[in-house]
Amino acid sequence: MARFYPELDDNLKAFIARQHVFFVASAAPDGRINLSPKGLDSLRVLDGRRVAWLDLTGSGNETAAHLLADGRVTLMFCAFEGDHLILRLYGQGRSIKPDRSEWPALARQFPAFPGIRQLFLLEIDSLQTSCGAGVPLYEYRGEREALLRWVEKKGEQGVRDYQHEKNQVSIDGLPTGLFEEKNS
Repeated sequence: MARFYPELDDNLKAFIARQHVFFVASAAPDGRINLSPKGLDSLRVLDGRRVAWLDLTGSGNETAAHLLADGRVTLMFCAFEGDHLILRLYGQGRSIKPDRSEWPALARQFPAFPGIRQLFLLEIDSLQTSCGAGVPLYEYRGEREALLRWVEKKGEQGVRDYQHEKNQVSIDGLPTGLFEEKNS
């Protein structure tokens, strides 16, 4: 049975910390809905109403475009080991790029992975658990490092060139704001 919470309590924070994967869903008013799995050591609970996650260079930049267009985002965590549980965090998100004043304090909470594009900050409006009894059990065997090796092989300038070519516009043609000038 679904249960809503006013904020993340210690048990829910501990549940998030145990998960090796989470899912990010976003959408603009028009166009495709995006749903992306995220892994590595890329998410931090900042407090009971805020979480942040690293965004590494990849083939698309849909979340950034959707947050510029609409701001709504949902994060979902599923227990693939142990007791069954699903947790969804609903709220408004925004991108924080390395040239922003907030960057240093947030970025130091994460590993210095190569190819970091931006951080996303989610201000939680509501959160909900549900049973997750239909989610299968999986055994965690480790992180894939293919993305990190790809970025290291490209080098800093190669990654920047790739971002300019592939990450400035969403698959629906929306701007991602990746190289916009700093406003704050």
